[in-house]
Amino acid sequence: MIILIFTSMITIIISNLFMMISFIISKKSFLDREKCSPFECGFDPMCLARIPFSLHFFLITVIFLIFDVEIVLIFPMIPTFKMVNFLIWYKTSFFFIIMLLIGTYHEWNQNMLNWIN
Repeated sequence: MIILIFTSMITIIISNLFMMISFIISKKSFLDREKCSPFECGFDPMCLARIPFSLHFFLITVIFLIFDVEIVLIFPMIPTFKMVNFLIWYKTSFFFIIMLLIGTYHEWNQNMLNWIN
């Protein structure tokens, strides 16, 4: 019992020591405006909040979310291949892949995959 408490205390001390060392090492030497601003949002955070932002950033985010959700739905199909009926598995996977291809074609057709400045 004493050995367990001693090893847990040593583990806590070592992990805290590593966290402090990593905090000291990763400290930025200077804060730059470009380094502090989020570049994915599509607008300058130092300006007024009422200035309209680029709609292209919003649409890229929506595209990412839609395809991300479909990929999350496709991943469990791989391990269940041998456990379910092949015909049902084939129809479901075919449906998801067709939906991904139709979505990609639609976005390509609307020129949303081309980056516009």
